[in-house]
Amino acid sequence: MEALIPVINKLQDVFNTVGADIIQLPQIVVVGTQSSGKSSVLESLVGRDILPRGTGIVTRRPLILQLVHIDPEDRRKTSEENGIDGEEWGKFLHTKNKIYTEFEEIRQEIEAETERMSGNNKGISDEPIHLKIFSPHVVNLTLVDLPGITKVPVGDQPNDIEIQIKELIVKYISNPNSIILAVTAANTDMATSEALKVAREVDPDGRRTLAVVTKLDLMDAGTDAMDILMGRVIPVKLGIIGVVNRSQLDINQKKSVADSIRDEYAFLQKKYPSLANRNGTKYLARTLNRLLMHHIRDCLPELKTRINVLAAQYQSLLNSYGEPVDDKSATLLQLITKFAAEYCNTIEGTAKYIETAELCGGARICYIFHETFGRTLESVDPLGGLTTIDVLTAIRNATGPRPALFVPEVSFELLVKRQVKRLEEPSLRCVELVHEEMQRIIQHCSNYSTQELLRFPKLHDAIVEVVTSLLRKRLPVTNEMVHNLVAIELAYINTKHPDFADACGLMNNNIEEQRRNRMRDLPSAVPRDKSLRGPDGQSLSLTEPPAPEGEVAKAAAGGSQGGAVSEQTDGGTGNWRGMLKKGEDGALGDRAMLQTTLPASPQKGHAVNLLDVPVPVSRKLSAREQRDCEVIERLIKSYFLIVRKNIQDSVPKAVMHFLVNHVKDCLQSELVGQLYKTALLNDLLTESEDMAQRRNEAADMLKALQKASQVIAEIRETHLW
Repeated sequence: MEALIPVINKLQDVFNTVGADIIQLPQIVVVGTQSSGKSSVLESLVGRDILPRGTGIVTRRPLILQLVHIDPEDRRKTSEENGIDGEEWGKFLHTKNKIYTEFEEIRQEIEAETERMSGNNKGISDEPIHLKIFSPHVVNLTLVDLPGITKVPVGDQPNDIEIQIKELIVKYISNPNSIILAVTAANTDMATSEALKVAREVDPDGRRTLAVVTKLDLMDAGTDAMDILMGRVIPVKLGIIGVVNRSQLDINQKKSVADSIRDEYAFLQKKYPSLANRNGTKYLARTLNRLLMHHIRDCLPELKTRINVLAAQYQSLLNSYGEPVDDKSATLLQLITKFAAEYCNTIEGTAKYIETAELCGGARICYIFHETFGRTLESVDPLGGLTTIDVLTAIRNATGPRPALFVPEVSFELLVKRQVKRLEEPSLRCVELVHEEMQRIIQHCSNYSTQELLRFPKLHDAIVEVVTSLLRKRLPVTNEMVHNLVAIELAYINTKHPDFADACGLMNNNIEEQRRNRMRDLPSAVPRDKSLRGPDGQSLSLTEPPAPEGEVAKAAAGGSQGGAVSEQTDGGTGNWRGMLKKGEDGALGDRAMLQTTLPASPQKGHAVNLLDVPVPVSRKLSAREQRDCEVIERLIKSYFLIVRKNIQDSVPKAVMHFLVNHVKDCLQSELVGQLYKTALLNDLLTESEDMAQRRNEAADMLKALQKASQVIAEIRETHLW
């Protein structure tokens, strides 16, 4: 088990080179108030004067101290190799391979390095100093000496010095793999110990806290530390060890640590004979060594797992940064090809990275065609914006100066073209939405699929520019085609269309049958084709067809004419048989209601109230006019549904051919043609400034983790017990 502490020291060295604190290594952290004797305890463990000493705040930076025990044989071998004269020596991380054999030099170097980072007037820094001591007189330990807890700022210290030091201490002791060495002076009350208070905050169970009581020789006359050392005042799970350090006078008089340890032993034998063998510096060193070894043994499996996991993470990170570019020409072609393939795959739905948060790529284009565009077309009312008066006026205008015997076809064509024209705007909006989605696919590909592109910002921008330009070029062509699709429908109104012919035949039959039924039902005393008077004296045309069933409710509510068109259609052919099911009473009721209702504006799907039209008040629709309007409206509706069906089918096809498929087919050649040029190579493949640095950092960290993994792998399971 003795081999475990050097293993941790090796790991510490490995991670020091990359300056990383991502791995929490087992170590002993010394915590205490200012001037409670922390540095003196450390010096006693080392056995030499190596730390700056004095009154006030002396330790102003964390000192990570690694004690390495060396056998005399190893020492001789190392001395010969490195030309070291002496049995003990030290090394700093910041001075690389420089070896210090004089401990006075080590102390001066610590002071100089502290002042370099923290200034020379009591300021503190959280940047640690790493020091290694090789000696046959020490046990293997890794200790961290921290600035003492203080309350009042002095010198250049900021006002929040207490908080700064507290945060620095907590940063080290919150590491679950650290052992907390809480140092308290014996001449203060244990209950007021700041060190134990801070330790308890991060280690409430006390599983990794060891208390050290210093200055046993400075207690008031008549008092002793027996109760404290026995754990009767504040129990500490790992134990309480008392030590006697050198006084400032001893230090000034150059009293050696060896003499100090002898005097300490004599003092303990005299004052605390029953506890002498469980207190003192030597016992503290052995206890710390044993605790650290057991602690390392417990932490090692988790440490091993963490190192392996981090190594895998950094390997993946390094892979995402990519290799430094050697063959620029091949790299550029590869990136362009990969982007083009990913772009096409996103449209086809075969991309590696499937979006789960929202629809994207081909799926969204499908949604635009069948949900957005389809529903918009279905919501367009065949007779929207067309009132009965508009229809009547169109019929009369088409006849010219002569009264017409039949409904002129010109009026039907004129009105149906006006309605079909309304399908153009939603069709062009559909093209715009698909264009926007194809623009979004560029961002999707560069974010998710082709991470290499993020290494080369200029190449990324150039690719975005080329694809955007290609999409922009195709937009007018696609718009023109969609415009033409509507223009084609407007160019020739095909009244011989099979669906339309069926609708006309059915409608004529219905109207004729209705007329015959009306004539048959008239009382014999009344001459045919004469008007029938209603209960209120209102003249009512007998040949006027009543409202279809679907409009009864609307007519009752809004005083609508009976000639409104039913919204219900049957497969585009029209379903007007409902007009036969209404009796004479319904028609009479509607006409009576017309007289009493207020003028209403024409609304979608409703026949107009003629009272608000600027025609003579006595002017009413004759039976002939009513019938003609109804015929035209039904023909318009029937033909509009046929055209809408065509447009709904042909616009997505046109968009796919002229925009989506064209871009898919031409993307690769467009990118290569625009970007694969020798003159652009160096510029396009310039990495972002911090990418090379991040790659080097990740490579160094990966190397350190792999080395650490090897170091841990050398430990055999048998070493742990």
